[in-house]
Amino acid sequence: MYNKRIVFIAACAGLLLFGVTLITLGAVALDLRMKFGLDGVAAGTLFSIMPIGILTGSLFFGPVSDRYGYKLLLVLSCIGLCAGFQGIAHAGSVAVLKGCIFIFGLSGGVVNGATNAVVADITVRGKGASLSLLGVSFGIGALGMPQVLGALRHHYAWNDIVSAVGWITLLMAGLYAVIRFPPPKQQQGFPLKQAGRMAGDLTLVLIGFFLFCQSSFEAIINNWTTTYLTAGDHMEESKALYALSLYVAGLTIMRLLTGSVFRTVPPRQMLVASLLLMPAGILLLQVSNGFVLSAAGLILLGAGLAGGFPIMLGFVGEKYASHSGTAFSFVLVIALIGNMLVNYMMGLVVQHYGVQHLTTVALAEWLVMLTLCSTIVRRIK
Repeated sequence: MYNKRIVFIAACAGLLLFGVTLITLGAVALDLRMKFGLDGVAAGTLFSIMPIGILTGSLFFGPVSDRYGYKLLLVLSCIGLCAGFQGIAHAGSVAVLKGCIFIFGLSGGVVNGATNAVVADITVRGKGASLSLLGVSFGIGALGMPQVLGALRHHYAWNDIVSAVGWITLLMAGLYAVIRFPPPKQQQGFPLKQAGRMAGDLTLVLIGFFLFCQSSFEAIINNWTTTYLTAGDHMEESKALYALSLYVAGLTIMRLLTGSVFRTVPPRQMLVASLLLMPAGILLLQVSNGFVLSAAGLILLGAGLAGGFPIMLGFVGEKYASHSGTAFSFVLVIALIGNMLVNYMMGLVVQHYGVQHLTTVALAEWLVMLTLCSTIVRRIK
């Protein structure tokens, strides 16, 4: 027996830690470059390690959780996060730092996938709404870590702050150790054959490619918006960063509303509403030459992107209730490949044609998402 409310709260705490994980490396990037004397190329190589770790964690968490349950997986991944935080804070060489960043990313990928899968497992109705509420925790973590670092930097060294956050993840490991989770799916051996069958399920593949676009859309907004807004001295960097934080706020607030006020609205209708907000946000970004319109566009983009992951993962959880972990691994790996691939391609576009084409790429991704969404909804009906 397990308590659904306690499991949900524990999952929210875990995803909050994942939000902190994703933002930490970028938040202390300058400090790490100064400590190890890294140039731009070396720093870029260093930061590319974490997505590989997240991809690896997302790949294997599903079969493991389906076969052995969530408890041990979450305990070990929190210990791994602690080791990663401590390594980033205290590593004495670049080689050690690289290893710790990989462990950091791998553990974060496991936490992200496992917390989403366990919430889908414990939710009988309204999986998308529950996953949206869970996603609020990610936004709080992503928004909160820079604020914590900024507030405490005047009193403590950056590495002491990162180390302290790491010890909190160790406390989370202890919490997970005493909480009862849903039992394993009781499959014989690893459910890898089931993953092979999933590759032949066109609906699941289409959901994976929708999340491919969703994840890569989020990546280009997170990574290139500041450059886009500051190009040609249209906006100061501090204002551009604040506008970007409003994008995360828009995403977080919309997920909160989806999981509460709009909980009874059918997920298909919420998905359509979300997709209709996105072109408005892109248009405002394209025509703006100041802070107000840019901020409004980013808020609309955040609100529009809020529904993608929770609602689509809700569809996956309903379709593959007996293999939810493996199914989540399948679509999340496709999503992460999109994140890495399109972000790299966006770099090539910026290099050869200019950052002003950010909105062009965003509009193209939205059109693909709209087409995929229409097909997925028809097939699910």
